[in-house]
Amino acid sequence: MKNLKLIFFSLLTVAVFTSCTSDDAPAVEAPLGAYQNGILIVNEGNFGQDNSSISFISGDLATFQTNAFTAVNPTLTLGNTAQSISFNEDKAYVVVNVSNKIEVLNRYTLQHIATISTGLTNPRFVAFANGKGYVTNWGDATSSSDDYVAVLNLSTNAISASIPVVEGPERLVENNGKLYVAHKGGYGQGNKISVINSNSNSVESTITVGDVPGSLEISNGFLYVLCEGSPSWAGTETIGKLHKINLSNTSQITTLDFTLGNHPQNLDLDGGNIYYTNSNNVYKIAESNFTLPTTSLFNTTSNNVSSFYGFAVKASKIFVADPNDYSSAGEIFIFNESGAVLSTKTVGVAPNGFYFN
Repeated sequence: MKNLKLIFFSLLTVAVFTSCTSDDAPAVEAPLGAYQNGILIVNEGNFGQDNSSISFISGDLATFQTNAFTAVNPTLTLGNTAQSISFNEDKAYVVVNVSNKIEVLNRYTLQHIATISTGLTNPRFVAFANGKGYVTNWGDATSSSDDYVAVLNLSTNAISASIPVVEGPERLVENNGKLYVAHKGGYGQGNKISVINSNSNSVESTITVGDVPGSLEISNGFLYVLCEGSPSWAGTETIGKLHKINLSNTSQITTLDFTLGNHPQNLDLDGGNIYYTNSNNVYKIAESNFTLPTTSLFNTTSNNVSSFYGFAVKASKIFVADPNDYSSAGEIFIFNESGAVLSTKTVGVAPNGFYFN
């Protein structure tokens, strides 16, 4: 009897210890893939050649791959002039402009899933609304009247409809089932934002903004649109503008005007702040204090940055893509807000954007 009690007590102790250990131990989720929690960098490659690529740097900046797409898909080429990446659920949609296609990948493993190559002409960017994808297309560059937004069926990876829009649809963002499309102008200079209703797949209104709206973001019920202004070589130079548009009443617009000769670019939002570039300077504005700053955060001239071809801000780290000569390997720089370089890497030809996975 004593032995039976001892055995019972021992088994009970093991069970209690096991139960407590199981309950108290934090659940550890298996990683979804080698490219989770990192940054994908799009490299356009040489125009006219199938040498676009995707580089990768981990979130802690410790791991780097120059050509992650080819490492995962060694028998495939990404194509001619990769333009952008958009994420939806576990997929990455890579728009390849000159190849007139979208490559669909698993966003965490970069494993190739499908190619969309019908119904696209000069595609630029993708956004998602109401269970569908929306792709901006310039159409034939010699025509100003054939531009459109293609509607993508995400189940079949087929273009199901096209929405005619004014010339030069570029970046677009979604809010409450509506798409806000910036018309930078293609090879011209645009000044419109199209508002697309994703229920009817039609343009329900347009908003007139400054010339050449190059980037736009949404935060706290407002649409921010950074307009570069027409350059002097286009004929008549115009000023850059930064708009803050109330999405509950899009006629309510607050505008900040830049001085003539300044052509700001690369709008991004992070942590309640607005960031943009102008010449070789990086600027910051608090969303709560919507006024143009008198001084920049820092200047990149001493770092030999030739241009801000790609730009992003994440957790107060500032990411800059420098294409150098656009024909050989480019570089990426990661700065803190004081302008100190945290990391720099050599990437593919003509890096143009950062995508936080």
